Amino acid sequence: MRNYENEFKSRVAFIRDLVEKSGVSGIVFGNSGGKDSALVGILCKAACENTVGLIMPCVSRRNFDSDRDDGMTVARQYGIETRTIDLTAQHEAAVVALSGVTALTEAARINLAPRLRMITLYAVAASESRLVAGTGNRSEIYMGYFTKWGDGACDFNPIADLTVTEIYEFLAYLDAPMAVRTKAPSAGLFEGQTDEGEMGVTYAAIDRYLLTGRAEAGDKAVIERFHKRSGHKRSPIITYFE
Repeated sequence: MRNYENEFKSRVAFIRDLVEKSGVSGIVFGNSGGKDSALVGILCKAACENTVGLIMPCVSRRNFDSDRDDGMTVARQYGIETRTIDLTAQHEAAVVALSGVTALTEAARINLAPRLRMITLYAVAASESRLVAGTGNRSEIYMGYFTKWGDGACDFNPIADLTVTEIYEFLAYLDAPMAVRTKAPSAGLFEGQTDEGEMGVTYAAIDRYLLTGRAEAGDKAVIERFHKRSGHKRSPIITYFE
């Protein structure tokens, strides 16, 4: 297990130094009510008083209920300024507008919400001289379980090296609310969605593979399939050069 007392100090110092060198006035992050955004919010608030979390419900009912409530619980416990913006109307408008130029696939439609959240975060950041903090963890990044130019877009990410298992350990050390430490990981993109159910493999299996290189044959096949087909999400933009 990591030494989370040292982890906390070093990550807070990293964020504080980045804010100072960037010459910005603060940080903004998406407060989804989940484990990752909780940890990012706690770290950013400890490093920078002027940290704002945006709760951005969009279409999914759970966004307006448990996710919002859990996000507010974390914000209250750690004194994080919070703003809420309902993106449902923007999502519906995008679906209508896009129907005039293409037949949206289900995957394309689902990915609209994370990209609308990215637009919102960067609009606030640009208007208020803030950096956008990312909330993706190592397990998700390896699996490609994020939306390209959506929740994968950020100016910095203070937890990208931590597996899901380590995120939970870190939150326990910080005495974060049990609500975010016990709920099933979910992007909340549609009703009943869970990360593990959608991927077909548990985070425990993914983390074991990442940390030890060991996995059951079936789990390893799923993990490597996800990793291989999502390589484009982790690669720099392809550009022409001579």
